[in-house]
Amino acid sequence: MHEPRFWWRKPGFAAALLAPLAAIYGNVAAQRMRNGGTSAGVPVICVGNFTLGGAGKTPTSIALARMLHDAGENVFCLTRGYGGRLRGPRHVDAHADAAADVGDEALLLARVAPTIVARDRRAGAALARAQGASVIVMDDGLQNASLAKDFTMALVDARRGLGNGQVFPAGPLRAPLRAQLSRCDALLIVGGGDAAESAVAAGRRRGLPIWRARIEADAHAVADIKRPVLTFAGIADPEKFFASAAAAGLHVTARQAFPDHHNFTAEEAGDLIMRAEEQGLALLTTEKDRARMAGDPAVAALASRVHVLPAAMRFEDVETVRRTVLERIATARRG
Repeated sequence: MHEPRFWWRKPGFAAALLAPLAAIYGNVAAQRMRNGGTSAGVPVICVGNFTLGGAGKTPTSIALARMLHDAGENVFCLTRGYGGRLRGPRHVDAHADAAADVGDEALLLARVAPTIVARDRRAGAALARAQGASVIVMDDGLQNASLAKDFTMALVDARRGLGNGQVFPAGPLRAPLRAQLSRCDALLIVGGGDAAESAVAAGRRRGLPIWRARIEADAHAVADIKRPVLTFAGIADPEKFFASAAAAGLHVTARQAFPDHHNFTAEEAGDLIMRAEEQGLALLTTEKDRARMAGDPAVAALASRVHVLPAAMRFEDVETVRRTVLERIATARRG
């Protein structure tokens, strides 16, 4: 399912029509977020965002996991496993598990740090602690109040911002902005653009630190692609990936967007291969999309041909981020 375009425009008729449902949904979401949550027994660092869809949570979680590992922590990642069929808790095997079971984000996280998939975050945190976690990085948990967090970073895409500022289904917000901001300790503005200014202003009114970051494509992966590309992606914001590929210096000749967490069919794979061969193009997709192809014989031919453009989150002031997060972890341990 593609997100409605009107979410990212000024509020109009469609948003007004859905406003009563949005009010009910927003009230329920805000009530749930007021819960205190259960302690994990180890510090929990949460990465989330205000809107449905992506803003770079998984690359940020990976960057924080690496940062904490370098600081000597035995860091575990905790994720819901969106798109996977298993409820967990389950310790993810990056080499043996399939995205259909644990979700694509979990496979990417598991390449960097031990990762637990669990619909019940409390059970997932308990398993992480039992397996030796000294700190947990929770990927996408801002609106989940079942587990207490010691530091929560909310991401905002600088290109899309908060959209029309309305709560689902009238807009992209997962809960009323005020309720979400009350659970945040810092905002991370990702990429370039001025669409996040309303979120920045709201964060400053609450005295939150405002950090900035960008997602950088891997230069070696770019250098390996010698031809113009047909890019395709089944993520929350495919246009962002297409723009990143072009910004990295690739000649993006054709592009095709699929719904978020899309599972490619044999027919779609064949169509992409045929289009690329007819036009003399290389195939290019995201790490998440490639992860969903792994182990699926129906798309094995596509998986063997496609190039991937790995990307990493780069904090502008990495030392401030590191110092702040480590201080919060130390504070949590002092109790």
